[in-house]
Amino acid sequence: MIGRVLLASGLALHTLAAPAVAAADDDCNPKKGTVQLPASEPWAQKRLDIKNAWRLTMGAGVTVAVVDSGADLHPQVQLSKIIDETHTGYRDCVGHGTAVSGIIGAHYIEGVPFHGVAPDARLVMIKQSNKSEGDVAKLISGIEDAVAAKADVINVSVRASDTPGLRAAVQRALDQDILVVAAAGNVTGPDDQDVPAYPAAYEGVLAVGAATPDGRRADSSNAATPVSVLGPGTDITAPWPGRSYMRGLQGTSFAAPYVAGTAALVRARFPDLTREQVRQRIIATADGTVGAGTGAGMVNPMLALTAVLPYEAANAPVVAEPPPSPLPVGAIAKVPPRDETAIGVSLAVAAGTLIVIMVAGAFALLIPLGRRRGWRAGRVS
Repeated sequence: MIGRVLLASGLALHTLAAPAVAAADDDCNPKKGTVQLPASEPWAQKRLDIKNAWRLTMGAGVTVAVVDSGADLHPQVQLSKIIDETHTGYRDCVGHGTAVSGIIGAHYIEGVPFHGVAPDARLVMIKQSNKSEGDVAKLISGIEDAVAAKADVINVSVRASDTPGLRAAVQRALDQDILVVAAAGNVTGPDDQDVPAYPAAYEGVLAVGAATPDGRRADSSNAATPVSVLGPGTDITAPWPGRSYMRGLQGTSFAAPYVAGTAALVRARFPDLTREQVRQRIIATADGTVGAGTGAGMVNPMLALTAVLPYEAANAPVVAEPPPSPLPVGAIAKVPPRDETAIGVSLAVAAGTLIVIMVAGAFALLIPLGRRRGWRAGRVS
């Protein structure tokens, strides 16, 4: 693993041989996606209850840098900036970067079941590889580019070995109050060693493992990395090159952006929190550990935005104003208004029941007394 970087997903791994000029079309052939999706929402969106979190924030004002394989044009994914460290052009020849950026910030379109976690966040794509395997030097440069772009959150869905340069680049990002979210890496077979993945294993990084729909750690999710939380990482649907979508994606690569999107929501909701406070809030509000390699459990965006944490009581975070919802009326169930008629009927029924009980109690007391007196009126001296 020395000197190379692997995308932390179930995608096939290839040797990097990036040309000095833009990749020719015949060299850029990501797997074909689909333009048709099922009518129901993907399980990951429903499990994390993302639309409900949008009542409070959609990530406006937060910049998320995605250090990955580039991003193709897609109707739901709008990038504010692309930085190409590979000199091969913006195109995503793997599909990985398009999927990751879409999970973080794909816009909501009525009638389309897929959407991102933080659709109002500003996305900056930093292309560090043109293949599934890349050079750690370009990963380092990509992280430095993210710092220069003044990112609030950096998503790194790749795994590499520990090098002084990588450690220093991550530390510079942390020193600039940038939250680094990184995939814990995968174990894809007996020849793939279960060893800590970097930068996820560095102290201060929010390391993300992959979870199944029932909240357990996916079998392929690397348990050797010190995982902070889990994100959905099996049977994932995401945007894909060719203005399409890919279904059935697997790996911590696609779990990390769910957590990076959540971090964007938290930073937008609580703009005065430091990156470490944001990290601790996400960990403290996760659904609970379910064994080795699961950290604090599945990330919980709604709880991360609403929980009152004991250690923040003395310095409560400033809360940003909630945004107008982009969803059509009725898309999110609202709290029903107070029904005064129903309340009145309920009170009347309760009062009637109480009177019946009191009358029954009176009869229970008076009838035995009457029998003892032979049902004669009492005398008064």
